[in-house]
Amino acid sequence: MSDLSKQKAEGVGLGDQVEGYLLWQATITVAEQRAREFVQTMDWLTTAQRTEIEQQYVSDSLYHAQKDLERIAARCLSLRGEYERRYRSLRLRCVGWALAACAGFTSVAALSLIR
Repeated sequence: MSDLSKQKAEGVGLGDQVEGYLLWQATITVAEQRAREFVQTMDWLTTAQRTEIEQQYVSDSLYHAQKDLERIAARCLSLRGEYERRYRSLRLRCVGWALAACAGFTSVAALSLIR
């Protein structure tokens, strides 16, 4: 692998990491906002109780978000494998048909030259 292609590959990985980081930060922000909205209607809570419930809500939300992302990532890898296998078989079939067509045209041309 050349130095340029290594740099491109590393750049793509870095871009994915930055995108993942930003996505996770947005998920944290949404979870915190939803936690604040959840406890806002509970006027009877003390400040300590409100803080604890918010933390539990955020923790639970982030746990479920992580599990969802892990499930989605596993499915993406599974789909990628399926598509790669399908593409490989379609490519082989296409090459086979092209070779068969070339062989057919060649044999027709050879027969027409012989006559």
